[in-house]
Amino acid sequence: MKSFWCEQAWLPDGIASRVLVRADRGTITSVSTVDTIPLGCERLYGVVLPGFANAHSHAFHRALRGRTHSDGGTFWTWRDRMYAVAERLTPESYLHLARAVYAEMAIAGVTAVGEFHYLHNGGNEMGEALRQAAVDAGIRLTLLDACYLAGGIGQPVTGVQERFSDGTGERWAARVAELREDGNTRVGAAIHSVRAVPRETLSLVAGAFPDRPLHVHLSEQPAENEACLAAYGLTPTELLHEAGALTARTTAVHATHLSTKDIGLLGSAGTGACFCPTTEADLADGIGPARELRDAGSPLSLGSDQHAVIDPLLEARGLEHGERLRTGERGRFTPADLVAALTNHAAVGWPEAGRIEVGAPADLVAIGLDSVRTTGCAADQVVLAATASDVAVVVSGGKVVARNGVHETLGDVGKLLKAVV
Repeated sequence: MKSFWCEQAWLPDGIASRVLVRADRGTITSVSTVDTIPLGCERLYGVVLPGFANAHSHAFHRALRGRTHSDGGTFWTWRDRMYAVAERLTPESYLHLARAVYAEMAIAGVTAVGEFHYLHNGGNEMGEALRQAAVDAGIRLTLLDACYLAGGIGQPVTGVQERFSDGTGERWAARVAELREDGNTRVGAAIHSVRAVPRETLSLVAGAFPDRPLHVHLSEQPAENEACLAAYGLTPTELLHEAGALTARTTAVHATHLSTKDIGLLGSAGTGACFCPTTEADLADGIGPARELRDAGSPLSLGSDQHAVIDPLLEARGLEHGERLRTGERGRFTPADLVAALTNHAAVGWPEAGRIEVGAPADLVAIGLDSVRTTGCAADQVVLAATASDVAVVVSGGKVVARNGVHETLGDVGKLLKAVV
């Protein structure tokens, strides 16, 4: 049995003070307010939020941080550099890199990550490396194994892309079926994009694992839309709708360049939208219609994608700031809306998580209210003031995994990253 006393806690019905959270075997068993702090419990000061969900990650992209800006370039030239990193990785080196990246997430408050995994290397060894890396870092993993069969619409895979491909949709499904879930890892599926999965295979991938999350890169670049319209006379969203890929278990990642019809199709299906504001800014992707999607019926989640920054609080703030920039209006999302996106574990197949209530995993993120960034801010607006530097204590599954930017078992994450990057 573990006990955590929270100076203030973000509960489902609002912020409460002097909250005692008890947990057994990683699950919250009681939540109450107390006048006297019990002996032996962990004290969490500031405001305590549920653990954060990073709904979209490519762990190996972290090796590119700060190395792609010298000549400006485009999304497509950035992709060439990403391919160069992918070509070098082995299961062993990927384990070391992903462990460091997931540890960086842990100290920032992430307690579950959706890893959009297409670096298959001909088998499941790379996926197993990711599984072990998450265990070592103390966060839960959803391995979203991506089907990747083409180098573009009507184009074969070439070069390093061959490491991403299983050759056919049937072979992809057979390989993914060999992946096993456990207490720390769940398995989902992904359509890499309409560029990488042919029209005739989309339905197979969408229906291969009907009880698991399905993610897809969607309309990140205008060139993707243009190619899809030229080849099929449909937008990528319309093509996915035709294939039966838009459901409530689906999450569309980026969803940046959408038509009004696209937004309606996504919302009416209950398909989620994962925004990655720091990556979308870094790659000059654009700003997607987040508020319109939410209003249409699409639940929102957040991801750090290529890890130009690993700071979930900045991603949440970026969601609102993007809306302000494109509309000229403030308050497009309330702080509570941003926290809901920040803690949307259902997007990665952990629907029981993301709340401080009985039956949920004991995932807690204590954010200090006494730093140069947060001093004076209202507790219920901390998401619009704090950064990962203000994350004081992170609890995942009832276990403290990080304190003040240092990982409890892996130590100094900066040194860990330096050794592998």
